[in-house]
Formats: sequence, C-alpha cells, structure tokens
Amino acid sequence: MAPQPCVLLKHGEIAIKGRNRGTFERHLLRNLTRAVTEVDPRVHVERRSGVAVLTTSGPIDELVERAREVIGISVVQPGVRVSKDPEDAARAAVRMLRERFGGDVRRFAIRARRRDKGFRMTSSQVAAHIGQHVCDRLGWPVDLDDPEVEVVVEVDWREIFVSVEHLRGQGGLPVGCSGHALSLLSGGYDSPVAAYRMMRRGLRCDFVHFTGAPFTGPSSTYKAYALVRRLSRFQADSRLHVVPVGKAQRALATAGAGQLQIVAQRRLFVRVADELARRLGARALITGDSLGQVSSQTLSNMATTEQASSLPMLRPLVSWDKEEIIAEARRIGTYDISVLPDEDCCSLIMPPHVATRTTTEQLSKVETRVGVDDLVSQVLSNVQVMEVEGASAPVASCEAVTR
Repeated sequence: MAPQPCVLLKHGEIAIKGRNRGTFERHLLRNLTRAVTEVDPRVHVERRSGVAVLTTSGPIDELVERAREVIGISVVQPGVRVSKDPEDAARAAVRMLRERFGGDVRRFAIRARRRDKGFRMTSSQVAAHIGQHVCDRLGWPVDLDDPEVEVVVEVDWREIFVSVEHLRGQGGLPVGCSGHALSLLSGGYDSPVAAYRMMRRGLRCDFVHFTGAPFTGPSSTYKAYALVRRLSRFQADSRLHVVPVGKAQRALATAGAGQLQIVAQRRLFVRVADELARRLGARALITGDSLGQVSSQTLSNMATTEQASSLPMLRPLVSWDKEEIIAEARRIGTYDISVLPDEDCCSLIMPPHVATRTTTEQLSKVETRVGVDDLVSQVLSNVQVMEVEGASAPVASCEAVTR
C-alpha cells in the first residue's frame, strides 16, 4: 500500500457517551460529510470506532480547515495512511519530517497508540522502532518530556496512520443531536456567540432578528444575514427570520411605557420569538444576555423579561464579561461583522432613564393598554424568512434569498 494523504478526525466528548453513542456518531457523520463535500466532492468519509478518516485524490488543506469547523470534532490530524507495517510507518515519518522541517534539527518524540491490540508490537515497541529510524536518518535527538515535534502513530485494524500535526477542532456535541432552538440575534457581539455556544451543545438554531423598520434602514438586516452566514459554517441550512417592530415600539411608547420602554420592548420580542419558535417546532429560546452588562440585563429585568416566554430561555453567556465574549467572537469569526455600524432597533425609542428594577405587574399595565396579544399578531404577520447558505457559498444579496 503506497502512502496516501488523509485526515484523521477524533470525536472527543462523544467518545465517553454510553448506549446512545451511536446516535451522536450518526449526527456527526452526517454533518461532517455534508461539510467536507462542499469543498471537495471527491472526498471519502470513513467511520471508525471513535474516529473518522477523510481521503481524497486532491489536496487536503481545504479539507483540514473545513473539518476544523465541524462541531463535534475535537482533534484534526492531517497525515498519511500506510500499510500495517512498522517499516512503512517509519519511512513515512522520516519523509514527513524532511518535507516539513528540511534540514533543521528538532527534539522529537514518537507517540504511538494501537487500536488493534493484537498487533505484533506493543505501542512502546512501535514508538521505539520509528524513533530509532528517525535518529538514524535525520540525526534528531529524542526528548519525550518537552519535544519540539511530536509524531503521532496510530495502529488501526487495516493500516497505520502517521501525522506530525495535531490541530484543535471545535469540540462539543454534533449540531442537531440535542434538538432545535430559536436564537434571538441582534447585530452585536453577544448573540452570535451565544448561538454558537448552544450549537456546541448540540442544538440546531433558527435565528430571529428584530429590525426597527419602517423607521430604520436595512443595514441591521444585512448585518444579521452576514452573521448567520458566518454561523452557517457550523450548521447547514440556517434560516433567518426578520421581524419589523418599529410600529410596535412606537405603540409601546405611545401607551406610556416611559422608563419601562426597553424592558417592554424586550418582553415584546420574547413574546414574538416564543410564538415563532412554536410554529417552527423549536423547544427553547437563546439570548446573549450577560448579567449586569446593560440596564436591561439586571437580574430583576431578566426575570421580568423571561416571564413573557412559555419556553425555556437559554443564556449561555450569563456569567461572561465583555472581554471574554469579544475574544470568542474573534475566534469564531463573527467579530469583524459585529463591529460594523448599523441602526439598532432597541435604541430607536430610548427613554432618558431606563428602569433597572421592574416587575411583571408594572409591565402588564403597559401591555394591557397597548393590547399586546394583537400587537404580537400584527408583528408576526410581517415576518420575512431568508434561507442562508454557508460562508463557503457565493455571496448573494438578501433580496435574492428572501421568500
């Protein structure tokens, strides 16, 4: 068997699952196959016990980057597969080290593992054999405690995998294995990160964005579309529901919301999202709330807002500070979109002072005056739905995908 380039993928958290492990693996295999065939239709995805293997006749660099974005994959190892012979593995290791480092001398270690426990050599013997080969051919010193280079050798049932790269994946649980939720998406840093964090716990997300139309322009919608498009790298077939609430916000102000305006708006958004989620079959709402970050996110106001929903409200960032949120936004690629200017519907009608301690009784009076049930129905009658493709697809305008 000639050495064949491949990518070895390890499942991480799924490996510790019990009887339901097969369900998680099927979700992961489906998501992985869809993701990698987007960049290379020739790729072959092979499922093994605790790992998956990608092979193709083309270059593997794009496959590696795409696989690193698949939630549920914790380790991505580009390398080669060779026949189940220690000599072939040793030659492959030397070749890979020469190609990667040229004539540079590095301290190295061989990390060997056998999935096939019946192989004629133990893991230690495999490591020693290949390590001796590297010393003889390249003159590199062995350093098992603090190596500059680690060569990973894995003896499988039919072949041996050799790799000198050990890349971090997204980890978490495969998208879809935990159910379906609706994420409230603003144009800021917080809500896209919150959606991503819940995707990592296996939730498939639909998205709802509230715009101040007709009193604001389309900039926030374009921004929300771009954010969902970026997040679609982590799940396929994302949908963005755009809800114009400018007239409803004005109705709340006219009803005398005053200092309660911001919390009244948030309760309205939650009511609308709750009903929309039910129509979509979603079982929870996701928000980017962070305790104490702004006046509407005090404990009192968060409790008052949550009581407007009949579904659970998930707040994965509730204990995160702004620096942590921004750092995660940079890592997942939403930061450069979130930093763009837009017209935020929440600041469309901003009172001079915002109440930080509210009760359901206070808000109920405002909602009774405005007729909140009818207001929710009116708002939902104007929802636009956009089908959003992943960031690897050609850019399309919002108008082209609105239906």
